[in-house]
Amino acid sequence: MGKGCKSNMGQTDNTHSWKHTFKAYGHPRVVTMLFLGFAAGLPLLLIFSSLSLWLREAGMDRSTVTYFSWAALGYSFKFIWAPIVDKLPIPLLTQWLGRRRAWLLLAQISIILAILWMAFTDPTQALMPMAFAAVMLGFSSATQDIVIDAYRIESAGEELQALMSSSYITGYRIGMLVSGAGTLKLAAWFAGDQGYDYQAWQWAYIWMAVAMAIGILTTLIIAEPVTESRTSRYLNTLDDYLRFLALFGVTVCAFVLVFAGGGGLVHPLKQNMGVLGGFSIEAVRLLVALGSAWCTARLAIHVGLARRAVFQETYIEPLADFFQRYGKAALLLLALVGLYRISDIVLGAISNVFYQDMGFTKHQIADITKTFGLIMTIVGAFLGGGLSLRYGVMRILFLGAFLSAATNLLFLLLAQSGPETSLLVLVIAADNLSAGLASAAFIAYLSSLTNISFTAFQYALFSSLMTLLPKLLGGYSGSIVDAMGYSNFFLITALIGLPVMLLVWLAGRELAIKH
Repeated sequence: MGKGCKSNMGQTDNTHSWKHTFKAYGHPRVVTMLFLGFAAGLPLLLIFSSLSLWLREAGMDRSTVTYFSWAALGYSFKFIWAPIVDKLPIPLLTQWLGRRRAWLLLAQISIILAILWMAFTDPTQALMPMAFAAVMLGFSSATQDIVIDAYRIESAGEELQALMSSSYITGYRIGMLVSGAGTLKLAAWFAGDQGYDYQAWQWAYIWMAVAMAIGILTTLIIAEPVTESRTSRYLNTLDDYLRFLALFGVTVCAFVLVFAGGGGLVHPLKQNMGVLGGFSIEAVRLLVALGSAWCTARLAIHVGLARRAVFQETYIEPLADFFQRYGKAALLLLALVGLYRISDIVLGAISNVFYQDMGFTKHQIADITKTFGLIMTIVGAFLGGGLSLRYGVMRILFLGAFLSAATNLLFLLLAQSGPETSLLVLVIAADNLSAGLASAAFIAYLSSLTNISFTAFQYALFSSLMTLLPKLLGGYSGSIVDAMGYSNFFLITALIGLPVMLLVWLAGRELAIKH
């Protein structure tokens, strides 16, 4: 648990009445998370959902569209630069706003610039620049998430974390509604009766950049969280900061060069090995790139680019703290973190393409899957937060895992029935209700694993691990559908969610023994 915190994750807490629960939703910190959640949720679908429809409408094939989901892999590697966000001040901004708010403002400005870059790029003429813009948006959004997660954990005690999580999810989903349904509605309105119209999508994305002003206003209004001083023992001078940045820079360059350079080598192999073989090659390629980055960092330290003590403090100590606190159960807990969202994320990578292939219009996708889906997610998030507060996080975590796997089977029915509007409404209601409930409990669970002494790095590591494998698999969802069809794909996404329930039960038992 975090320093000074006690766990009640697996226990029923009957001391909290429903009246007390609803009153707690009005706490200023809980309300703050609604607006920060909006700022965090808005960029996501501009990479996944809305961009996939834009690319599909522009004539891109399914495999190319789903490969673009890898542009958001920054979410899965944000733990690498989380220490930068945690420890390095931003000239002038940190003195003016404080450590968390300074980085938050910088990330939000970068998000706006990335969205505008995408808006002024026509994918039919410049697909690679669009990919770079999407990567920049993913990197900036992931940086914003690092700060928001740290802010949430540091700004209130564990007793409010479940409610803050549900409030955050509600805001997150509202942001997703604006960037999902809102973008589609705007693109359809600007295009009129025409087919593909680049300028329609351009103006839709410009308005999304304007909507991010809500996040900037929130950052300027809220107060910096009051926490114990965590001044670095080794990062105290400008020279220390520059050397630490240089270490980070050469490490990232090593990763990018090896990963990107390996693409040309493995591409011919992937063409002859099918979907599973291609995924295996990509996994090896990723591991080799990570290993190269690690060796580069150790070599840079050895030659004196940065002090070993700095590396120890920023990366090794947070990891060691987690394994010391949880011992043998640590690997089990990490396995649960890495697999809990696998069903939802893999399916979500191709969901909008699926709706379009089934014959649903942009207006139907916007109204049912985005607007109505948002309402059901908000209901699920508030239900998940309240139930977690009353009955314990692990019990609701198990319920969420079961519902997430079960509701994927409803997509199988939709794939076989065709564009049935009533069935789509049922599928979206069940899927989003369960997703909201599971997410509220899962965020509270991740928060409980974090030691407040290492907030930014540890939570970034957990949330990165949460999305890494699912997003790698999600990038192949288009190829999997091409190979076996939608029905078999949805059946697989349901089956891979079953082991998660066993992991939740085992993790709950270990935590109960420990506490």
